[in-house]
Amino acid sequence: MVLKVFFPSCCSSAESGILIGRWISEQNSAVILAVVHFPFIPVQVKQYLSEVQRVTKVSVSVLGSWSNSKQEKEESLSEFLEDLGTIFSHEPWIQISKEGDSKFWSCSTLQKHSNNPKEEEIILVYYDQRKVMLSHLHPPLDAAASAEQKAEDASELSAIFDTVAKSKILFMTDRYDDGPIKLTHWQSDGVEASIIVELMKQASVPACMLLTFLLSLISGVCRSRALKFWPLSFLWSKLSTCEQLGHRLQHLQVISSTKKAQNQTQLMRKANIFVSLLIDVALGILLMSWLYRKNRIGHLADTLIPVADHVAEELQNLLQWLMGAPAGLKMNRALDQVLGRFFLYHIHLWISYIHLMSPFIEMILWYVGLSACLGLTVALCILSDIIALLTFHIYCFYVYGARLYCLKIYGLSSLWRLFRGKKWNVLRQRVDSCSYDLDQLFIGTLLFTILLFLLPTTALYYLVFTLLRLLVVIVQGLIHLLVDLIDSLPLYSILLRLCRSYRLAAGVKFRVLEQQDGKPLRLLMQINPLSYSSVVQTYRLPTYSCYPKDSWASLCKKLFLGELIYPWKHKGEKQD
Repeated sequence: MVLKVFFPSCCSSAESGILIGRWISEQNSAVILAVVHFPFIPVQVKQYLSEVQRVTKVSVSVLGSWSNSKQEKEESLSEFLEDLGTIFSHEPWIQISKEGDSKFWSCSTLQKHSNNPKEEEIILVYYDQRKVMLSHLHPPLDAAASAEQKAEDASELSAIFDTVAKSKILFMTDRYDDGPIKLTHWQSDGVEASIIVELMKQASVPACMLLTFLLSLISGVCRSRALKFWPLSFLWSKLSTCEQLGHRLQHLQVISSTKKAQNQTQLMRKANIFVSLLIDVALGILLMSWLYRKNRIGHLADTLIPVADHVAEELQNLLQWLMGAPAGLKMNRALDQVLGRFFLYHIHLWISYIHLMSPFIEMILWYVGLSACLGLTVALCILSDIIALLTFHIYCFYVYGARLYCLKIYGLSSLWRLFRGKKWNVLRQRVDSCSYDLDQLFIGTLLFTILLFLLPTTALYYLVFTLLRLLVVIVQGLIHLLVDLIDSLPLYSILLRLCRSYRLAAGVKFRVLEQQDGKPLRLLMQINPLSYSSVVQTYRLPTYSCYPKDSWASLCKKLFLGELIYPWKHKGEKQD
């Protein structure tokens, strides 16, 4: 049977002593955590290990002895190390020795209480204790491997990673402590810490308490009854700016919570939200500084009115073209003139409204630009809402054309069932047979003929305004996709993968160091980091739905039947 010994590489130069760690009987492997140096008192070692077991809930014990002799190995030291097995009584008793500067180590096991001691093949695996303790092992995402094999490999690795991670208290003692036990581990030269980080931790507590108090006030105002009346509730549910502010308010409540994260996933989620908010606000401040430099707000306001006039003029030319003979098509002149003049009147109202608001546009843009300090996503949502308001006349044209077209489509389908002796049963939601008299058939034929010959004129207006509406929806959709990208991208996890890839472990790989007959096989365990796509998939932040959930087939069906494609972003559940 193969015995696997996981040995920390930081202990390879430690002085002689005993090996403490965890024995995993299911895997027939030993995870060495530290080396206790001579001299020591066995009773104190046992008391120390029992205290570590009580705190960490890990069965830490003395697994064997470690000998690091730069000169020839003394016989008395060898006998003393073997006698330690009777004091601590662990089966098997592992003996690892490093002789001089030799790259080959000797490793053997003693089983004094076994009746039939068997010769075991030993594999010595070196691992970086710091990286293993700080890393988080993720379950495999490869669907090609079998589920049983993935579960078995994950359980073996997780037992090793959990043993090192849960033994954090063991690594809090260094060589400068005055205790009776001297240990060698990855922090034996001094506990790794940062004064800046500690000061930020102390300062974050009152800051989080103040932020929590302010957010509770804001949440109370948002949940008040005054915002539930019709005008305010309608704007809150329809404007994407309000949705984004509510989304960011939830993010602030998460990161300002004084409740400690229960696991690694919650900790990474908080860190990703914090970095996302930080970068979002930084980009918003950069945008705001660019807007208010060199009077760009005034230039933008001066160009907005001519652009609106140009769009209205182009729409007027388009309507004049539709009221003639578009592409050589012969339309119903009476209906064509009625629809054209109706839409021209709306354009005239829209131009009058824009010119009425022109003196206040620069002031409105100046105050809107200040909202960029809340983040780039808020500024983008405001831009989307401004586009929706500036193209409201196009939306009205689309709604009028779609309703008229839908009315004719459903009327033709109902009259077509009349010719076949059918009717739609509203109660049972199905088509049933029905007998009609001569008058009903005559009126149905007359109405069918009228609707059929008026359909091309209505369909042409509907087609033109639907294309314009789709153009506006595509622009708004691109803006919302950019907002979703900033909201959901796990920036902290990506930076962690870039700078310290071992923190996000997908698995391990083994590299053969030396192999010689009569000596244990020496392997080096290295951490395989998660791929960037797996990092995004695992730690992607939840976001609200800002684009249609309909499939392409459903969307085409709606367009053909004249059903409305609503311009406003509806409030939906969060999407992971």
